[in-house]
Amino acid sequence: MSEAEVTKQVSPEMERTAMQRARDRAKTARWDLDVAVFLFAVLANVIILSFQGIGVEVIAPAAIFGLAMGWLMGWKKGEQVYARFYDEELSRLEQELKKETTDEKVRKALREWEQQ
Repeated sequence: MSEAEVTKQVSPEMERTAMQRARDRAKTARWDLDVAVFLFAVLANVIILSFQGIGVEVIAPAAIFGLAMGWLMGWKKGEQVYARFYDEELSRLEQELKKETTDEKVRKALREWEQQ
C-alpha cells in the first residue's frame, strides 16, 4: 500500500485523536524550565523592590508586565511544540495503520497458503 493510500485512510476521528494528544502534550511542555526561571526572577525582583521601599505604584506594573511576559513565553512555546507534536502523532497513527495493513496482508497470504 502506498503512502498516499495510507494518508487517505487516516480517518477524521484518528486526526482528532492526534490533535487532542498533541494539544495535551503541548500544554504540559508550555511551562518548561525557562519560563519557571523567568517567573522566579520576576518574583525575586518584586521582593527586592518591596524591601527597598519602592512604592506599589512601581512594583505592581513591573509584576504585571513580568507575569504577562511569562505567560506570553509559555503560550509561544506551546504553539511551537504543538505543531511538532501534531506531526509526530499523525506519523505514529500512519505507522500503526501501515502495520495493520501489513498484518492483514500476512494473514491473507497465510489463509491462501493454508487453502492450497
